[in-house]
Amino acid sequence: MIITLALLIGVIAGLRAMTAPAAVSWAAYLGWLNLGDSWLAFLGYAFTPWIISILAIGELITDQLPSTPSRKVPVQFGTRVLMGAVSGAAIGIAGGMLVAGLIAGAIGAVIGTYGGAYIRSALAARFGQDRPAALIEDAVAIIGAYLIVASLP
Repeated sequence: MIITLALLIGVIAGLRAMTAPAAVSWAAYLGWLNLGDSWLAFLGYAFTPWIISILAIGELITDQLPSTPSRKVPVQFGTRVLMGAVSGAAIGIAGGMLVAGLIAGAIGAVIGTYGGAYIRSALAARFGQDRPAALIEDAVAIIGAYLIVASLP
């Protein structure tokens, strides 16, 4: 169960890089995710979820801009994999499976990056424009992230 949740939070990072760590940070802050005194304990500090949430909102806004680079370019791709790995590791810590969670989160981010790009492109072609597809992807990322952290044991 923990590994599946870590993989899924990685998929969310592949869709929206900062949404996954924002959800994990809120879960830690609210006591849904016990990070103890691990190297990721900072995610549960009082200001961390607010800061990461501001970054996530900024990402949601900039994603709508035509000048935003593809999620598959090296910097964007690497950021998504890193955020998926960190978010997956945080979930893994809760189940005593840090490394497995980290790996699952990274794999999920790759799946989310390429799968999200493919589905968004297909939706944009159907709609005849990108914005509705982007908004659907935003909704899937936000709702999915909430459902994942709300499912934590």
